[in-house]
Order: sequence, then C-alpha cells, then structure tokens
Amino acid sequence: MQTLLNDIKQVVGPSGLLTGDDVTQRSVDWLSGERCRAGAIVRPADTEQLAAIMTLCHDAAQPVVTHGGLTGLVHGGRAAPDELVISLERMTAIEDIDHVGATMTVQAGVPLQRVQEAAAAADLQFPLDLGARGSCTIGGNIATNAGGNRVIRYGMMRQQVLGLEAVLADGSVISSLNHMLKNNAGYDLKQLFIGSEGTLGIVTRAVLKLQPRMTSEQTALVATPSFAALTHLLGLMRQRLGGQLSAFEVMWQSHYRLLTVDSGRHSPPLPAEHPYYVIVESQGTDAEQDASRFNQALEAASEQGLISDAVLAQSSAQRQAIWAIREDVDGLIESLSPLFTFDVSLPIPDMQDYVDTLQAGLAERWPHGRMVVFGHLGDGNLHISIGIGSNDTDMRQAVEQLVYAPLAPLGGSVSAEHGIGLEKRDYLGLSRTPQEIALMRTLKQALDPKHLLNRHKVLG
Repeated sequence: MQTLLNDIKQVVGPSGLLTGDDVTQRSVDWLSGERCRAGAIVRPADTEQLAAIMTLCHDAAQPVVTHGGLTGLVHGGRAAPDELVISLERMTAIEDIDHVGATMTVQAGVPLQRVQEAAAAADLQFPLDLGARGSCTIGGNIATNAGGNRVIRYGMMRQQVLGLEAVLADGSVISSLNHMLKNNAGYDLKQLFIGSEGTLGIVTRAVLKLQPRMTSEQTALVATPSFAALTHLLGLMRQRLGGQLSAFEVMWQSHYRLLTVDSGRHSPPLPAEHPYYVIVESQGTDAEQDASRFNQALEAASEQGLISDAVLAQSSAQRQAIWAIREDVDGLIESLSPLFTFDVSLPIPDMQDYVDTLQAGLAERWPHGRMVVFGHLGDGNLHISIGIGSNDTDMRQAVEQLVYAPLAPLGGSVSAEHGIGLEKRDYLGLSRTPQEIALMRTLKQALDPKHLLNRHKVLG
C-alpha cells in the first residue's frame, strides 16, 4: 500500500493525504463514535484529482470507502485497515447559481446548510432539510437519497437533482451535469448514483433544482386523541392546505413525554397526556392570507374532533422550540443509551398495529426496555428508538428481527431514508425481491467489477 500512497501523494500533495493519528482520531459516524481504521484518508481537491486517484486504486485493486459529512446511521462510512477513505471535505465550492433557471451547481462536499443559505441569498430556496443540515454534505445526500422534513411537499433528494458528475471505479468521469427539467435523450444516468450509497461511483458535482423562496411560514403543534383522528387530520390538512403543506411530523407520546416531562430537556408546549402530537407546517408567499387559511384548516379539524389541543407558533423562537423537541436526537441517546435506532416505512393505515405489536413483543422479551416512536408520518416513514440496557450483537439481532420481520407482509421497507450500509444489508431481502437484488448485482458488476467502491455495503 505504501507505494500506492506515495503515488497518490503526488496527485493530491502532502495536505491531501492523512495517515497515522490523523486517521485514527477521526470517527466513521456521529452516533457510534467508532474510530476510523482505514490505511489512510485521501482528500482530493477536485474531480480531476479524484479521477487520477481512482485510476491508481483500480490498477492496484485497492478498495476505497467514501466519506461525506459522516452523519449516516447504517455504518456506511466504516473502513477496514486494508481500505482507503476518500473524503470529499476539500470539494466544497458552490460553483454557480442560475437565478432564471433556478439551479445551483455545487461540489459534492459542500454542507447542506451552506446550500440552503446560498439559495436564500439568491431569493430562492433549496427545500431539502434535515436535522444534520450543518454537517451532512450534498454528495452524501445524493448517495443516500436523503429525505428529511419536507418530503411531503418537495419529495426526496432524487427530486432535487437535475444532473450530476461522478467518478467510476476505474477513474472514468461520467459528466451528466444536466440543467434542464426535461431531457429524455436516452437513459437518465444520474439515477444510477442517487441512492446507491457510493457503491457504483463517487459523486463529485451536482446540479440542484431550486424553488421559489417562501416568505410566509405557519407552524402549529397539535395533539390528537387517536390514530384514526391522526390519519383523518393528515387528509384534511392535505385537502385544506394543498401544496402549501410542507411538514406533517408526528411524535408518539413516548417521544414527546420523554423529551419534555421525563427528561426536562424542553418545556412542553402542550400537556404530555395525549397519545399523539403533530407538527403541522405550511409555507406560502402571502403572510395574511396564508395565516388565515392555516387557522381555518385547524379550526375545521377541531370542529371535527381531530384535535384535542393546539398551540400556534407566534415567533421564530417558538417555532424553533417546537421543532427542537422533534429533532432532539441527543436527548434520545442520553435517555436510552445504549440506543438502537431504526428507520422504516410502511403503509400509513398499518402503522398503529405495527407499533402496538412491536411494543408488545419488546415488553414480553425485555420488560424494562423502552421504545420511542416519531417520524415523517405523511411520508409513511417512522423512526423507532429502542433501549434495552444492552447493545451486544445477539441482543441487537433479536431487536432487529422484532422490528424488521413484520414489514415484509405489509410491503414495508427496512430503510425509508437512511440507506442500507452494513447495518441493514442482511435484511435487504425483506424489502426487495430476489430478481431486484440480482439486477442490483448486475449493475454493481458492470460498473465496479473489482468491487472496490464501498465493498460489503448494501449488497455484501
């Protein structure tokens, strides 16, 4: 490997190659804090350097693991001592903003929050939003097809990407930096890389689709008396708010009570006695009319018995305080550690039975265990956090079986938005048919026949 590293240093320069303690002092993801064990970390400054690096690695049959913001939750950034890490942390340029076409061209290492801020400065918005916005990168968002808080209105990352550039395992550069909404000239090659978790190519640049900036925002935290009321509320908000509905985030009482009353981390805007709490948010461009429409929608819900209690945010600070309860993952870690986290999707009508069955199974096996549920219910996505007082391998596998096995007959997915990585690889067959997995393997073999890119991830 040393000869290869010497050759790579000639490409990236001394500052572009980290070894020894500079590698081991880094973690491979934010949740576990696991130290990086890679042979070295390579930090290219641009696509040309990365292409040269991958040509060298391909010739040497050297496997690599790509690192973005390291905010993933499925161990996609884990690297073995005989692997190299390719970090895109130096590729952070916002190259161009097209105000008329409403696009932004960026390098893959730029953090999501910087893209959001640059769009806002241009009187536009980049609508993808998630709690790790300050750390996660656009390349990582693309590689995992990130979801987040506004999928119900704008869709996932896949819907925000018009074009991209990627480096293949052999160093070839695929430049498909399309800027147009309509382009049916053959296969849409960017889709090969979106959601592929770095196993088919390394995304280096992207053309992002921007949206008009919303100047009006309405946020409410409401409590509902039952799951039936909750689903009817979702339908009513979609009907009354239409395209303005930008978030419908649900916290089961387990989540809300833990992070307010039990932990004292947040002041509860509403009493913690209700079974469900929903953050309803709309965005528009006319503050007075939008507020009236939002209030009328909530009044209609209240008249129909769908809301037990509600509080409307009257300021940005109040809005942030409401969202802080929903996004306080640190609080979950502190309260439930050692923590098992799950990200699943399933049909909304099946959610309550699924959660009840899971809770019963957990209580039977681990009477002192604790489960917390929240999620993007409007998108069919639940986040489940479980603490049983142990995190050994056998216990984890037992909990995973409880969580994942019921999803298959429901047509659900073991991963709604976090990806597969290493953690969910053995459960992929619950959500994909043998024929689908075989086609995935065919694509992997065609684009990376030496299995150098994020080996063992997703497909093994």
